[in-house]
Amino acid sequence: MAQSTRRVAILVEDQYQVLEVWYPLLRLKEAGLSVTVVGTGTKDVYPSKEGYPVKVDLSIAEAKASDFDGVIIPGGWAPDFLRRYPPVVDFVKKLYEEKKAVAAICHGGWLLVSADIARGNKVTCFYAIKDDLIASGGEYIDEEVVVDKNLITSRKPDDLPRFVEEIIKYIEK
Repeated sequence: MAQSTRRVAILVEDQYQVLEVWYPLLRLKEAGLSVTVVGTGTKDVYPSKEGYPVKVDLSIAEAKASDFDGVIIPGGWAPDFLRRYPPVVDFVKKLYEEKKAVAAICHGGWLLVSADIARGNKVTCFYAIKDDLIASGGEYIDEEVVVDKNLITSRKPDDLPRFVEEIIKYIEK
């Protein structure tokens, strides 16, 4: 299969949820999309909650929203670290404003809150942070995947097949 010109960033930081990075990374590559792992710039390799490492391709300082067709925000504790970096928040917000795919799973919704892009959108997430998304103006729906315009959200690793299917569908359209 020929490599697509479509490019997706996956954001990582310490304590990411291993399946929520690696499943989309491998599935998107399998679908012919170009995948770039983007970190905060504090290191070159970030461990998952289980210790499984992922090497970054770019730091957020090197990543330009205009170079990407979408971004994936995995869960675990990583989103709590990611949202502390204004360049990460700005990157996500800019992709959203440019109508590119912004996909968050599990605790990834925390970054949607920080970027103020849950407001006015239907969203889902891991149930423990649903109050955060509701308080930020999102309409919480408990479904395996929720697509509202260019915002794609899911709850947990069990939802990954549908989550990634919707990401590919949005980016390829």
